[in-house]
Amino acid sequence: MFVVLNLFNVVIQTIKSIATIKCGKTVAALVNALAYGVYTFVVVGMNDGTMSIYLRAAIVAASNLLGVYVVKWIEEKRQKERLWKIELAVPALSEDERLILKKLYANEGIPCNYVPCGQWTMFNCYCATKEQVKFMRAQAKKNNAKISAYESKIL
Repeated sequence: MFVVLNLFNVVIQTIKSIATIKCGKTVAALVNALAYGVYTFVVVGMNDGTMSIYLRAAIVAASNLLGVYVVKWIEEKRQKERLWKIELAVPALSEDERLILKKLYANEGIPCNYVPCGQWTMFNCYCATKEQVKFMRAQAKKNNAKISAYESKIL
């Protein structure tokens, strides 16, 4: 019972932390109340003398490892893709090299435009997936480019 209760406590405490930041005051308050109500039972279970302190510590550690990992994994899976604007400042390119890069990005489904700017070419690219962002990061490294990324926000 202690293992199940402790695991549930870790999950609800992690959800509480996320809800406090991302949710409104009503949801945050309800989750917080539930979390501390469950925590009371865990504290009482900790004072039970039938288990050694080492076993209890191992259970708490394992529950935290598993519980936080699972909640964060679920949170990550629930996140919607957001549009990213990636700006690359690529040094010293000819017009042909600019067109080759633009076509390479287009082949990856990344719309972009570019503006020559002295010894740099400024590419403005729009990535709809995490994979596209990773691709652009690799391209920046490959081309000795400076990169800036801006995530779209829900307003």
